[in-house]
Amino acid sequence: MMKRYLAILLVGCCLQVSAQVVDVTRFGVSPNTFTDATEALKKAIATTRGQSESVLNFPKGRYDFWPDHATETHYYISNSSSEKEFPVKKQKVGLFLKGLKNITIEGNGSVFVFHGKMITWVLDSCENISIRNLAINYERPGMSEMTIKESSPTSVTASIHPDSKFAVIDEKLIWYGEKWTPQNYHAVLVRPAEGTLFYSSWDPFLKSKAEKINSLTVKFTGDFSKFKARPNDVLTVRDPYRDYVCAFNNRSKNIKLHNLQMYSLHGLGIVSQFSENLNFDSVFVEPEKNSGRVIASSADGMHFSGCKGQITINNCRFNGLHDDPVNVHGTHLIVSEILSPTSLKVKFMHHQTYGFEAFVAGDTVAYLHPASLQIYANAIVKTARLISEKEMVVEMQKPFTRELKVGDALENITWTPSVIIKNSLFAGTISRGNLITTRRKVVIENNVYYRTGMHAILIENDASGWYESGPVNDVTIRNNQFIECGYNSSPNNYVININPQNHQLVPKYYVHKNIHIENNRFKVYDYPILSARSTDGLTFINNKIENSDFMPAGQKRAEFSLTACKDVKIKDNQFEAKEPLIQLQNMNKGDIKTDVIINPSPAAKTN
Repeated sequence: MMKRYLAILLVGCCLQVSAQVVDVTRFGVSPNTFTDATEALKKAIATTRGQSESVLNFPKGRYDFWPDHATETHYYISNSSSEKEFPVKKQKVGLFLKGLKNITIEGNGSVFVFHGKMITWVLDSCENISIRNLAINYERPGMSEMTIKESSPTSVTASIHPDSKFAVIDEKLIWYGEKWTPQNYHAVLVRPAEGTLFYSSWDPFLKSKAEKINSLTVKFTGDFSKFKARPNDVLTVRDPYRDYVCAFNNRSKNIKLHNLQMYSLHGLGIVSQFSENLNFDSVFVEPEKNSGRVIASSADGMHFSGCKGQITINNCRFNGLHDDPVNVHGTHLIVSEILSPTSLKVKFMHHQTYGFEAFVAGDTVAYLHPASLQIYANAIVKTARLISEKEMVVEMQKPFTRELKVGDALENITWTPSVIIKNSLFAGTISRGNLITTRRKVVIENNVYYRTGMHAILIENDASGWYESGPVNDVTIRNNQFIECGYNSSPNNYVININPQNHQLVPKYYVHKNIHIENNRFKVYDYPILSARSTDGLTFINNKIENSDFMPAGQKRAEFSLTACKDVKIKDNQFEAKEPLIQLQNMNKGDIKTDVIINPSPAAKTN
């Protein structure tokens, strides 16, 4: 046994030694010079092509990347921008890897600083890529921030963060970046002392008179009667158009991110699209310590669209986001025309998601009715091709079922991942903590959800709004802490919300199955805990529910709201306060086993 163990160790050492180490300084990429590393880095990356294993090594320091000589790409990226917002999908990329294998990008604690509008990295058709031990920042983040010093119905005085470049011209404040200015405005008010975020507006500032008091202080005079802010609140402002993403993994496999500090993410965050086996360990999406900034990402932290294999998120932190830290989903396309017994035309429906190959030969698809989300058949793709940005022609191996109609939806069920989210912190977000819609095994454990503005966990599925698929079949949520979540989404402020958009309930058909919520701690500021719809096999067992100091003094509300669910078990939970209530709709009492009082209003209905 000992000989075998030593042999394995020797093989591992040989593999490590055999890796080609590419020191980027050999190609003119020099740290701490503030010069553009982009062009020289292309040469360093090129040397890894064809090598069995390579380490792209960056000696510790600061490296700057400018768009002027960066690789220009043309990608359609899920949930990013519409035709109107960004009609020509051209993006500049700092680190561009295409068709490469077995590469480690070793930062050694370096910081990569990007200028203008850029994607930090693109991994396209790559395999076995690791990115580790570095920080990502932008010289001028896309988010502008200013701290409120004084506020009255007629004026506001604010201190502008030094990173938020601005000018006062003709008594108007104008934000600007490196070769960009925002054309539209979305504002969120951050209360740093409480770790809370609230929707706000830039409109009063647009209409006001701006006066520069000193280099970083501006007084606005106008109608601020509807602007609600306290001293030391931070108003954060961005252009809502997602013309760029921070990073993009496309059609790639076995990607590892480790020990990354994501100080600033421009547009949508780290997007993985049709990629397989993604392991993100110790990725910290949060402003740099002592930077004075409160926002790291202007949209999601990590976004997974149409992936498969295993997604693992471990030891990560998310704090300071204008959208969801983690979103995992597929895409429903709608049948627009039946061309033959085996061919049909399908259409992308959401204005921010289109243009990519949603199906390829060999993929298995599910047919479903959008109103009910009822899946009635599966099929295997023979051929598929884009015929425009918004439409595909898909040919199946066998003729369609007679049930198929124009207006039905297709989901690619080959590209659905298993997901593990563990040992992570989700805080400082105005929206949800995790959005999860995948039919494969999901485990969410040992995390802390601190004051997420909306639901800590949302399980949805829809073919009529965002068109984000699909059903879940095996979800375990255990050993987590949910602390005062949902504070800005009342009355729909359930900590966990299982909310498929099946507007038409079908008797004995359930969208979601087998969701287990066990051994968690809920510290709640209000009564609602769990809402579930159209779920078969839901357990809420051995959880501890504590009340915070902010519990409302008014009328009690039901802790649980269940609609059209079956085989529900709510038992053996510890409640600190009054006897909890369950509200039922479109259900019989026989559908639930519980030691909790069932609320008689509204009256229970049968399916």
